[in-house]
Amino acid sequence: MSKYLVRQSEVKPYSPANHTGTRNFRLVGPETVGAKQVEVLIGELERGKGALPHAHPGIEQVCYLLEGEAHVEVGGEKFEMKPGEACFFPADTMHLFIATSDRAKVMVIYSPPYAEDPKKVIR
Repeated sequence: MSKYLVRQSEVKPYSPANHTGTRNFRLVGPETVGAKQVEVLIGELERGKGALPHAHPGIEQVCYLLEGEAHVEVGGEKFEMKPGEACFFPADTMHLFIATSDRAKVMVIYSPPYAEDPKKVIR
């Protein structure tokens, strides 16, 4: 087994806090490959479900939509996303991400790592 290769099929999914109908797979982070400055996960969302309004103090976030469609709100902007599009959530900025198709799959990147730490979220 490689200490640098991570397969989604070998990662246990979890339901993230402040989300509904969402399964996340943490692929890259301190506990998987020892990453200290970045965290990468795959999120699978059901229609009408996803991240409720929140912000991450001191953590920047990028979402890259792999499958499906989503409604996003960040920093006073609202827009619809399709596969192949990315959005940026600045640190300390309220945002939400909701699947508008039957299913959505999104790659999420945090810097520095979020790791579901309740001290790193504002609701």
